[in-house]
Amino acid sequence: MVKLIAKSQKTLNKHLGFFFLAVILFWAKTYIAYRVEFNLGISNSMQKFLLLINPISSAMFFFGLALFAKGKRAHIWLIVINFIMSFVLYANIAYYRFFSDFITLPTLTQTKNFGDLGGSIFALLKPYDPIYFLDTVILILLMAIKFVNPKPIHLARRQVLLVLLTAIIIFSTNLGLAELDRPQLLTRTFDRNYLVKYLGTYNYTLYDAIQSTKSSSQRVFADSSDITTVRNNVKANYAEPNPDYFGKGKGMNIIYVHLESFQNFLINYKLNGQEVTPFLNSLTRDSNTLYFNNFFQQTGQGKSSDAEFMLENSLFGLPQGAVFTTKGQNTYQAAPAILGQQGYTSAVFHGNYKTFWNRDEIYKSFGYDKFFDASYYDMNSKDVLNYGLKDKPFFKESIPMIESLKQPFYAKFITLSNHFPYPISKEDATIEQANTGDGTVDRYFQTARYLDESVKGFFDYLKQSGLYDRSIIVLYGDHYGIAETRYKALSKVLGKKITPFEDAQLQRVPLIIRAPGVKGGIMPQYGGDIDVLPTLLHLIGTDTKDYVQLGTDLLSPEHQQIVAFRNGNFVSPAVTALNGKYYDSVTGNQIEKNNEIKQNEKIVQTKLNLSDKVVYGDLLRFYTPKGFKPVDRSKYDYNHRDNK
Repeated sequence: MVKLIAKSQKTLNKHLGFFFLAVILFWAKTYIAYRVEFNLGISNSMQKFLLLINPISSAMFFFGLALFAKGKRAHIWLIVINFIMSFVLYANIAYYRFFSDFITLPTLTQTKNFGDLGGSIFALLKPYDPIYFLDTVILILLMAIKFVNPKPIHLARRQVLLVLLTAIIIFSTNLGLAELDRPQLLTRTFDRNYLVKYLGTYNYTLYDAIQSTKSSSQRVFADSSDITTVRNNVKANYAEPNPDYFGKGKGMNIIYVHLESFQNFLINYKLNGQEVTPFLNSLTRDSNTLYFNNFFQQTGQGKSSDAEFMLENSLFGLPQGAVFTTKGQNTYQAAPAILGQQGYTSAVFHGNYKTFWNRDEIYKSFGYDKFFDASYYDMNSKDVLNYGLKDKPFFKESIPMIESLKQPFYAKFITLSNHFPYPISKEDATIEQANTGDGTVDRYFQTARYLDESVKGFFDYLKQSGLYDRSIIVLYGDHYGIAETRYKALSKVLGKKITPFEDAQLQRVPLIIRAPGVKGGIMPQYGGDIDVLPTLLHLIGTDTKDYVQLGTDLLSPEHQQIVAFRNGNFVSPAVTALNGKYYDSVTGNQIEKNNEIKQNEKIVQTKLNLSDKVVYGDLLRFYTPKGFKPVDRSKYDYNHRDNK
C-alpha cells in the first residue's frame, strides 16, 4: 500500500500526471451534472456517446494552457482554470433549475432575469451541490499537504502542443459525429439544449460568445441613415389595399394554425383512392375561404422559425443561421405588437418547450403577451412523440387556455406531429402508408392525415364555441416536408421525375385564410411568407404604408408576384430562376435570360439585401412608425411557475 501511494505521488508530481488527474476528475463531475441536472433529451446511443466524451476535449484544451507555465505555477494555473470552468458549469446548473435554459451572453445583461431569482435563490441550492467543486478542492488539498510538490521545470513546448492538438482532434471528432446525428448543428444554431447535448457546456459557452460578438459588431456599425434607404424602397413598392377586402375583418379574432412540414401537393391528393387531407380539401372550397394555391415557402436554415419570423414581420430570415437564435433581442415591429396596440391580446400555443428556437426570447421582442409552451400541457409518454405533444391532445388541452384570453385575440397554434421523420402509432394512423420503400416518405401521408384530423377537431370546437364566426383563421405550411435527398421515393408517389424545375414548384405550401363575410375562392396570384402580414393587416383595416415590410398585400391589384427564395432564386407566374438557369413557369421549358429576368433578379437581390441590413443592423431601433409604440421586452415573462 505504501509503495502504491509513493508511486501515485511520484506520478502526480509529474506535470502530465497532475494534469490527467484534473482532466479525469473534471470529466466525471461534468458528466454527472449532464445526467442529473439537465433534461437534454438523449434519444439514441450516438447522443449518449457524445454526452460522455464532450467534456474531455474542453478539459484537455483549457487545462493544457496551464502547461505553458513552469512547475508549481502550472499547477496553480490549472486549479484556477478548473475553478473558472466549474463555476461556469454550476452557474448553468443553477440557472437551468429555474429557467430550464442555459446562460447566454445577452442574458447576463438582462438583470431582470436574475432579479426573478430573488428570494428563490436559496431554493435553487441542493445539499449535494458542493460535489460540483469537489475536484477543485481535491486538487487544492493535494497541493496544500504537499502530496504534489512539482519541481520548477516546464514541459517542452512540443509536448504541450501535442496535448492541445489531441484536444482539438477529440473535439473535431465530436463535432463530426454530432453533425451526422444533427446536420447543420452550428449553422442553424438550432437550440441551446442541442448545442449543450452535442458539444458540451464549455464549447457551447465559447460558441455563444463568438456568435454574440459577431452580431454585436454588425449592429455597432449601423446608423440611422441606413433605415432611410430601406424606407425609400418600401415606399416605392407599397401596394395599396384592395377596397373589396380592406377592413372586412375589422375587430375579429385572428387565429393562425402552423401546419408543420405541410406541402401544397397534399391538397386534393389521393393515395390508394383516399383523400389524404379531406378536411383541408373541403376548407379550400368553403365560400368564405381564400385559398392561395401559388404560395411558396421562403425559409432558409431557420426552417419553422424563419416561417414564423416572416409571417410576423414581413422580413426575410438570414442567409445563415436563424434570426430567432441570433437576433432574438433586436427591435421589431411585429404583428403581436401592432395588434396589441389596437386592443388585441396575443398568445402562442406550442407543445414543445419555450427554449426551442429561442422562442422565449424573441417572442418578447415581438410583443407576445402569453406563451403557452410544454410546461402548460400534460407531457405524458403516451401523448408525446418526436418533437413534442401530439396534435390532437395539443388542440384539446389548448381549449381552456384559449378561453382564458380576452377578445379580440391574436393566437398562433404551432403543430408538431407532421415532422420528420414522421413517426406515428398504429392507433393514430387512419390511412395506409405509401409504398415507395422509403419509410420517411411512406409515413408522411399518414402524419399529414393525422394533422388534418387534428385541425378538423379544432375547427369543430371553434364552431361550437362561436369563435368560428368571430375569427379570421389563417392556416399555412411552414416549409417543405420531403427533402431533395428523398425525391427518388417521392417521384414514385407523384408519378413524375423531380427535376430542379419541379423541385422549385414543390416549394408551394398552402395558405388558407377563412374570414366571415369574405367572398372566397382559389386565389392564383404568386406570393410567399413575407406577404402574409400586410395582407392580414389590410383585412382588419390597418394600413401598412408606414411600416417597414418587404412583402405586399396578396389581395392588392398592385401586389408584386416575384417570390424570392433565400438563396437568391425566384419564381413568378412567367419565370422560374434557379442558379443561373431560367424556365417558363407554365411549361417548365428552359428559356434564355432577358431584360425582364435581369430586372427581376435585381428586385430579388435588393429585397434580400435590404432585409439583411434591417436584421443584422437592428435598424428598426432607428425608426418608429406613426402611432406605434416600441416594444418593452421587460414587460414579458413566459415562466410558468405553477410547475416549478
